[in-house]
Amino acid sequence: PNLPLLVPSCRAKEIKTKLGTLLQKPDSTIDFIIPYPEKPEKPPKAQKPSLEEALQWRDSLEKLLQNPYGLASFHSFLRSEFSEENAEFWVACEDYKKTKSPVKMAEKAKKIYEEFIQTEAPKEVNIDHFTKAVTMKNLVEPSPSSFDMAQKRIFALMEKDSLPRFVRSEFYQELIK
Repeated sequence: PNLPLLVPSCRAKEIKTKLGTLLQKPDSTIDFIIPYPEKPEKPPKAQKPSLEEALQWRDSLEKLLQNPYGLASFHSFLRSEFSEENAEFWVACEDYKKTKSPVKMAEKAKKIYEEFIQTEAPKEVNIDHFTKAVTMKNLVEPSPSSFDMAQKRIFALMEKDSLPRFVRSEFYQELIK
């Protein structure tokens, strides 16, 4: 009668042993398995924009998003406000539009839908029901324009709402000093 209780504890010991072995690996192995850059949100110094370029971002979200340094700074700002899903969705859509293979496009479309569009998605973006319905209809046969309407809505939201706050933030003020 006590036998079933022994089996789980043996399993637990086995798991502990394996975990112990993993934890005893030299640091370099762990670094190799889990690479972690020092400050992932800071873009490389070499790409820092000119003052003139950074000043253009005040009036052009498009220019900001097209510049790797600007995008990284904006993303860090949005993360600080817990609203980075908008920029991540925009970037995912840009990547999706460049996809040539229909198979890859369908895979990416599904991933974008599950991550950003579907109700209760982990990074659900704030789009109206009509836009969501059009996007879902477009995904029946994925094409480069499947997410265009949703991407435009999110772009407009970032332009109207996030960009003015970003321009007032210290993230941006540091760039134009």
